[in-house]
Amino acid sequence: MRITGSAVSLNVADPAASAGFLVRHFGFTEAASAPGFASLTRPDSGMNVVFLQLGLTTLPADQRDEHAAGLILAFVVDDLEGELARLQHEAVAITMPLTTEEWGERAFQVRDPNGVIVQLVDWNG
Repeated sequence: MRITGSAVSLNVADPAASAGFLVRHFGFTEAASAPGFASLTRPDSGMNVVFLQLGLTTLPADQRDEHAAGLILAFVVDDLEGELARLQHEAVAITMPLTTEEWGERAFQVRDPNGVIVQLVDWNG
């Protein structure tokens, strides 16, 4: 097997709202979209982020109504404090303050309009 790309697909009520949030606040660009679907990319992220409309009939029946819950969309960044200040300046609500874990991870979280958790991270260890 040879993997040529990666993506994470998240079911949400409003794909356009989640896509707009990542474009506006995290520098993603739209690679493809259609009603009920948006695929976003960033050349430095190593993966695409895909938002799918809840109830989309192209998904198997046991998946189509499952909201993206219990998942954290995490991005490792160079300047965690700078990103925190930038997002606060952009009036994005910080839903978990900057926290340092005993294993060296530092992170804070925000949520997109559909409640998807976006976490920015760096490592001190």
